[in-house]
Amino acid sequence: MRKRARVIYNPTSGREQIKKSLPDILKVYEDAGYDTSAYCTTTDPLSARKEAKRCSADQFDLVVAAGGDGTINEVINGIAESKIRPKVAIIPAGTTNDYARALHIPRGNLVDAAKVIGKDQSVFMDIGKVSTETEERYFMNIGAAGFLSEVSYEVPANMKSLFGSLAYFAKGAELLPRIGKVPVRIEYDDGVYEGQASMVFVALTNSVGGFEDIAPDKTLGDGKFTLIIVKATNLVEIMRLVTLLMNDGKHVNSPSIVYTKTSKVVAETLGDKKLMINIDGEYGGNAPATFINYRQHIEMVADLDGMKLDIDTRDPSMEEKETDFIQLVSKLEEQNQQE
Repeated sequence: MRKRARVIYNPTSGREQIKKSLPDILKVYEDAGYDTSAYCTTTDPLSARKEAKRCSADQFDLVVAAGGDGTINEVINGIAESKIRPKVAIIPAGTTNDYARALHIPRGNLVDAAKVIGKDQSVFMDIGKVSTETEERYFMNIGAAGFLSEVSYEVPANMKSLFGSLAYFAKGAELLPRIGKVPVRIEYDDGVYEGQASMVFVALTNSVGGFEDIAPDKTLGDGKFTLIIVKATNLVEIMRLVTLLMNDGKHVNSPSIVYTKTSKVVAETLGDKKLMINIDGEYGGNAPATFINYRQHIEMVADLDGMKLDIDTRDPSMEEKETDFIQLVSKLEEQNQQE
C-alpha cells in the first residue's frame, strides 16, 4: 500500500511561486512513492494548523509545509499534540526561512527543496511549547523578546515580500537607536538571571533572522534550548556583539550576554514595562512566559549530508519513557490533591 502525503501550501508565499510550481512539486512526491494531494490555505484563522491536525488524525504518512516560517509553525502546532504524528517536510517560500536553513533545505528553488525527500533522510527535532497568560502554542525555531521582536512587527508585509531579509536589516538599523532595556527575571535549569536585558532568545536551532551562528554549538534533538540573554543596552555594545556574531559565533564568550543550555525557561518582567514574546516571527503574547522543550518530538525531512550541526541519537524507547513519566507525575498530583 502506497504512503500518503499532503502538501499544505500558502498561495501568497514567495511571490506566489508555489502555485506555479505545484504540479512539479506534486510529481516529486509521487515519484518518491507517495499518493500526494494538496491543500491551499485560506484567510480563515489557523487554516494550515487545522488541515495539519486533520491529516494527523487521518494518519497521513507525510505532511509538507510549503510557505514561510509562519506556515511551518502552524503545521507543527496542528500535529504536535497527536499521539501518532506524520513526518514533516518543508518547502521554504518565506522571507528568512530560518528553519529550512537549519535543516539544509534548498531555499532558492522550490522543486529542489521538494526533491530532498528522495534522499530518504530525516532528523527528530525538538519543539518548544510557550505558555503565557492568554495562550499556549508550540514553536519549532525561536522564542524571542525585546528589540528583535520590534523588528519583526514593524516590517510591513509588502517589504518582506519584495526585499526579504534586507527588509529586516533595514528596519533593524532604523530601530537600533531606540534600543531599550527591561528589568527581567529569567529562570533556567542552572540558575536565575535578574537584571536589565535588551533581548532574550530561546532557540531550538542555530539559525535566527538569517544569522547561522547565533547558537554555534547547537546539537539538534538534545532536549535543550539555547538561551541567550543580551545584557547590552546601548548601540555601541549591540554593534560589537553583532560583529562577534558574524565572526564565527564568538559572541558566546562576551560578558554582555548570558549563554546557556536549558530544558525550561521562565521569563517575567520586574517593572511596569511590557515584554512582548515573538514566536517563530509572530506575536505570541506578553511575559510572564514559560518555555518547555519537547525532545525529538517531530520527525523532519532534512539533508543530513549538508548539515554541519551535531545530531543527538534518538532513543527508540524515549517516547515511551516520557509517557510513563508524565503518567507517574499525574498520579502523584492526584494523590496530593486527595490528601
